Amino acid sequence: VMPEHCFLGFLVSVFLTGVLGAQPAHGSLKPQMVQFQSQNFHNILHWQPGRALMGKSSVYFVQYKMYGEKQWKSKEDCWGIQELFCDLTNETSDIQEPYYGRVRTASGGSHSGWSMTQRFTPWWETKIDPPVMNITQVNGSLLVTLHAPNLPYRDQKGKNISMENYYELVYRVFIINNSLEKEQKVYEGAHRVVEIKALAPRSGYCAVAETYQPMLDRSSRRSEESCVEIP
Repeated sequence: VMPEHCFLGFLVSVFLTGVLGAQPAHGSLKPQMVQFQSQNFHNILHWQPGRALMGKSSVYFVQYKMYGEKQWKSKEDCWGIQELFCDLTNETSDIQEPYYGRVRTASGGSHSGWSMTQRFTPWWETKIDPPVMNITQVNGSLLVTLHAPNLPYRDQKGKNISMENYYELVYRVFIINNSLEKEQKVYEGAHRVVEIKALAPRSGYCAVAETYQPMLDRSSRRSEESCVEIP
């Protein structure tokens, strides 16, 4: 009778032979469009099924490494998954370093080769959200308070880290006079509290804001409108 620990080892070896050790398949199994998508340094690896897998069940295996490293590292939470994405935020947290990711698939006893991303540097490539904006009416003026998006990381004290720790940020504020349906840029600068004066009484105003990164010459999308009435 085979000892229990030997039997378990036998099962594991059979599984690995059946999945990763299976016969290499035609290149049409390889995952397509393997790329990082990054928002506020949430770095997610995305891909699409190979051409031969459209509509068929398969599992995916993800690895990553920093540029210059020889050894690829396996992402345990994305090893044998059915999803078409993998969160590598924690594995790519040195945001000024370049990284690579790669994906392979196994289906029906065959496995593909690896499909690799282009070089990905979070600091250059992440997209920043617009600022969080609060607006209040004070004595006929608008007081606009802006907050930069937070990163997915925390400092040694457990506090959220602001995007301002890594970039020079410029805020742009626009107001719309609802009765005139006219938009006007009323502020551009680094201050996070902005007072907007000389507004028409008994009028409704809406404000939107965006974040601009001068070094990268890149703007965020605009925030949602916040609206108030001027008495």
